[in-house]
Amino acid sequence: MGQISRRGLTAAAAGALAATAVPGVAAAHPAAGAAPGGRSGGGPNAEPAPVTPGRGRRREFRGMWLATVANRDWPSRPGLPAVRQREELLAYLDTAVARRLNAVIFQVRPTADALWPSPYEPWAEYLTGVQGRDPGWDPLGTAVAEAHARGLELHAWFNPYRVANHTDPARLVANHPARLRPEWVVRYGGKLYYNPGLPEVRRFVEDAMLDAVRRYDIDAVHWDDYFYPYPVAGQTFDDDAAYARYGGAFPDRAAWRRDNIDRLVLETARRIKGLKKHVRFGISPFAVWRNQATDPLGSDTRAGVQTYDDLYADTRRWVREGWIDYVVPQVYWNIGFAAADYARLVPWWARTVRDTGVRLYIGEALYKAGDPAQPAAWQDPAELSRHLTLGHSHPEVRGNVFFSAKEVVQDRIGALARVVADHYPAPARPPR
Repeated sequence: MGQISRRGLTAAAAGALAATAVPGVAAAHPAAGAAPGGRSGGGPNAEPAPVTPGRGRRREFRGMWLATVANRDWPSRPGLPAVRQREELLAYLDTAVARRLNAVIFQVRPTADALWPSPYEPWAEYLTGVQGRDPGWDPLGTAVAEAHARGLELHAWFNPYRVANHTDPARLVANHPARLRPEWVVRYGGKLYYNPGLPEVRRFVEDAMLDAVRRYDIDAVHWDDYFYPYPVAGQTFDDDAAYARYGGAFPDRAAWRRDNIDRLVLETARRIKGLKKHVRFGISPFAVWRNQATDPLGSDTRAGVQTYDDLYADTRRWVREGWIDYVVPQVYWNIGFAAADYARLVPWWARTVRDTGVRLYIGEALYKAGDPAQPAAWQDPAELSRHLTLGHSHPEVRGNVFFSAKEVVQDRIGALARVVADHYPAPARPPR
């Protein structure tokens, strides 16, 4: 996606679905497949999505991600005057209302920094162009108030461990915790990360995120798909010292790493409810927990990345144990895509959440619609509408979230307009 972004940073993982796991099948050339009902999986002349019994449900989650890392969506560039930043933010909220959405997932801690006056971490450089510089206003506070004034939920989106999209600690502001505690930091894949294997790191990142829960009337805490970083060929995440100190009770390093992330999830969940019982906790993971070939409980996919094995994120366990309130798997592939078929992943997630009390919303790759670099299915304005039609056949699917806000505004080929026409005839309230 050009700039560094939440999903742009996972491009290698997405590409690995076909290039690594399905030799000879490139991500840009999915196998031909049929959508439900015999309709073509792609092409501009595909039949329109049918109206389904779920159309116009009174309660369903209709969200969009609003990304701030590297100014992906907002602000349009660093250094804008505060009044202009505020105008742009409110315009996104107004667009959400116009598209009959009901929730905005706002990225407020993109790189161990903050979009509010945090006592733990510096102001994000994406506001002023200088990390630590006060922008002269409170973006998170404004977003909460203005979203609620428009009838929108505001979910505060945090990235727990990413420190910087470079490897030079000297580029961080002098009082940045990563500079004051260099032993917390690991260089990997051209970036800086906090080490998830250190208990003091886990406590610190929890404290930093929960500060926003205490101070603002947010509706939810939201994490995306970054736990341990996505694998980079030929590189090693150097946590040897932490593993030697804390990993003795585990059969191997992978089990220890998964335990570190499990602890972060469970501790955060408990601390959120201890502060404000009504605030929900949701996570939007990469959509493949494990392939069926790896684990019979896994999905019928051939992904080159599996969250359990590669990110040490046992996303299925978090759902089955009820540690989180909702899950938004990033099912960013079209119906019929050979390595990770949307029509196979959605039923797997529906089965996974069944009888758990965890809400299931599906993450949608609006950014792919009309992108000439994407397969033919993504050139069809009806592809996303077919996704929602399929979801309505699974009662566990209670909504969808679109990545991301810039594309919600641009809607290059009218894919979101088609979704609204086919599935959002009237405003709806989020599930409670």
